[in-house]
Amino acid sequence: MHEMSIAMAVVGQVEEAARAGGAGAVSAVRLQVGELAGVVPDALAFCFELACAGTVLEGAALTTESVPARARCGTCTAEWPVGMPPELCCPDCGRATDVTLLSGRELQILSVRWEDGPAPAHPREPIPEEA
Repeated sequence: MHEMSIAMAVVGQVEEAARAGGAGAVSAVRLQVGELAGVVPDALAFCFELACAGTVLEGAALTTESVPARARCGTCTAEWPVGMPPELCCPDCGRATDVTLLSGRELQILSVRWEDGPAPAHPREPIPEEA
């Protein structure tokens, strides 16, 4: 399942940015996912939760925003929703040789919400004793 590799990549990028920004914890991540990106949102949410374990993202909420697939015909300039399975033949003139996909393949991090400060002690790690 490629959702796990996507989740791990998102967690890695967010964790790197959060640490560089001095974040102690990440509370939310919002992704944009195109209709044609081949991502199953429920599977991604499950994998995201697993990938967050033991990181500054542990417990972070994941929100995905779907982007519908749209195309434009270069011959007659008609635009249409592509749908699933994708219909890449122009519904107006019938051509399929000069079609541009306008949206639907997106897979990007839109926003991240984090808390400033040192990362909280992870429950699996021993809490250092004060001297």
